[in-house]
Amino acid sequence: MASGGRPERQAPPEIFYNEDEAKKYSSNTRMIEIQSQLSERALELLRLPDEPCFILDVGCGSGLSGETVTEQGHYWVGIDISSHMLGVAVDREVEGDLIEGDMGYGIPFRPGTFDGVISISALQWLCNADKKYHHPPKRLLKFFTTLYAAVTRGGKAVFQLYPENSSQLELITQQAMKAGWTGGLVVDYPNSTKAKKMFLCLFAGGQPQQLPKGLGEGDSVSSHASFTDKRERMKNMRGKNPKSNRDWILAKKERRRRQGKEVRGHSKYTGRKRKDRF
Repeated sequence: MASGGRPERQAPPEIFYNEDEAKKYSSNTRMIEIQSQLSERALELLRLPDEPCFILDVGCGSGLSGETVTEQGHYWVGIDISSHMLGVAVDREVEGDLIEGDMGYGIPFRPGTFDGVISISALQWLCNADKKYHHPPKRLLKFFTTLYAAVTRGGKAVFQLYPENSSQLELITQQAMKAGWTGGLVVDYPNSTKAKKMFLCLFAGGQPQQLPKGLGEGDSVSSHASFTDKRERMKNMRGKNPKSNRDWILAKKERRRRQGKEVRGHSKYTGRKRKDRF
């Protein structure tokens, strides 16, 4: 899809989804079917237990995704920035509770409130600076940090998203990592132009979890990419100095020589750990 045709490039969400657009969106048979399929897939990736759970739907819109949550026997709360979309949800008498709010300001719930989170076609909106004081990295970090607190430890979040490019996707995953999330990207039908869908699957602490496999996975294309929490990686490196081994020191000296800088010679003692002095 060309960037000019992307909704998030046309106007801020609270303006783009005006009264007419909200009604049109929620009455379009094809759109309803797509939302239903994406929501079912997101819930499948959440891997919820066989019991009623409490789910947060971020960017819930008119409640199309929430209806899928209800059909699967769960309870939900939806948050969206568009008052018109929420108005349609009220008219449709959806069973979830609805909150009007900008996710870039953070998620206003008590710690450990939700068992899981889903979001359909909403997360990429946070990459836009719709107002002069909007700073996408800060808004993403605020969102992911408060969301991390709002889910139970070991809880999961699944975001179906349409990133504009790889840089945008990298920004989103970086900010999620800074907030403490682990997980990665699951891609369904990676070899298909039309059917390809991306899901960012995040885990909030607890035991390490394996990413689900993407649908239509082919041998030639990786359908998922994982990342780990930077703090967790650093914790695993405690007691280890990655810049103290002999090979690293010799390589650094060689680089400095090529730069024309004066470098001390090395000996059999280079890189050797020194004894503690008392």
